[in-house]
Amino acid sequence: MFILIKKVSKTWKISEKVVFLHANSDKMKNKIVLLAISGLMLASCATEFNRVYKTSDYDYKYEFAKQLFAQGKHSQAITLLQELVTIQKGTDNGQECLYMLAMAEYCNGDYESASATFKKYYKTYPRGVYAEQACYYIGRSLAEGAPEPRLDQTPTVGAIAAYQEFLDLYPYSKMKSQAQENMFALQDILVKKEYLSAKLYYDLGGYFVNCAFGGSNYEACIITSENALKTYPYMKMREEFAVLIMKSKFELAQQSVESKKLDRYRDAEDECYGFLNEYPESSEANNAKKYIEKCKKITQGKQAD
Repeated sequence: MFILIKKVSKTWKISEKVVFLHANSDKMKNKIVLLAISGLMLASCATEFNRVYKTSDYDYKYEFAKQLFAQGKHSQAITLLQELVTIQKGTDNGQECLYMLAMAEYCNGDYESASATFKKYYKTYPRGVYAEQACYYIGRSLAEGAPEPRLDQTPTVGAIAAYQEFLDLYPYSKMKSQAQENMFALQDILVKKEYLSAKLYYDLGGYFVNCAFGGSNYEACIITSENALKTYPYMKMREEFAVLIMKSKFELAQQSVESKKLDRYRDAEDECYGFLNEYPESSEANNAKKYIEKCKKITQGKQAD
C-alpha cells in the first residue's frame, strides 16, 4: 500500500510539472506574439514618420506634427516643427506652430530651448493668441533649469525677472498666483545661497584669508547676512541669519584689538538683546543669554574703570 501511494504521488507530481511547463509555454508564446506586434507597430510608426519627414506636403506634415504632440511624442514633433515654423510663418498656423514647438521643447525637458522659443513667440506675436501663456512659460522654463543653491544662480535670477515681467504685464491673469508662488520658491533658492555664503564665512572664523568685504570672516558674515535680510525682508530664514549675526558679532568682539573691543562687545550685547526680543523661543536663546553675561563682564568692567 505504501509503495502504491508513493508511485501515485510521483505520477501526480510529474503531471503537475507537465501542466506547469505547458502553462509557461503558453505565456512565453503570448509574450513573443506581443513583442512581435510591438516591434511591427514601432517599425510601422518609424516608417510613417520617415515618410512624413521627407514629404513636401507641409499641410499634412503640420497635421501629423500636431498628432505627435497630442500623443506625447514630443521629440518627433520637435523635429517636424523646427522645419515648419519657418514655412508656416505668416500663415494662419504660424502662431500655433511656434507656440507648439515651444511647448514640445518644454515637455521634452529642453528648458533652455523652450525659454528661447517662448521668448521668440512673445516677441513675434506680443498680442497673439498664446501671448499670455508664452510670457508665463518663459519664467517657468527658466525656473525648471534653476540649479541647486551652491551653484551659479544666473538662471534663477533670470526666472524671477521673467515672472515679475509677466505679473506686470498680466496683473489679472489666472496664472498670477502660480507665478507668485514659483517666484517666491526661486527667491528661497537665492536666500539659501546667501545663507550658505554667510555660514561659510562664520565657519572660517578666525582663519585669515582674503575676504571679499575686507577685514575678518566674521565681519563678512555679518555684512552678507544683513544684506540678505534687507534684500529679502519676508524670507523664511530670518532667524537663521539673525543667529549668524549675533554669533559673529560676539566672536568679532573677542578677537578684536583692545581699542575696538569695548565698542564691539557693546554692539554684540545689543544684538543679543534684540535677538531675544524677536525670537524669545529660539533654540539659541540660552546662547544669547550666555553672550550677554560675557559681554557685561567687559562692558561693565570698563565702565567701572
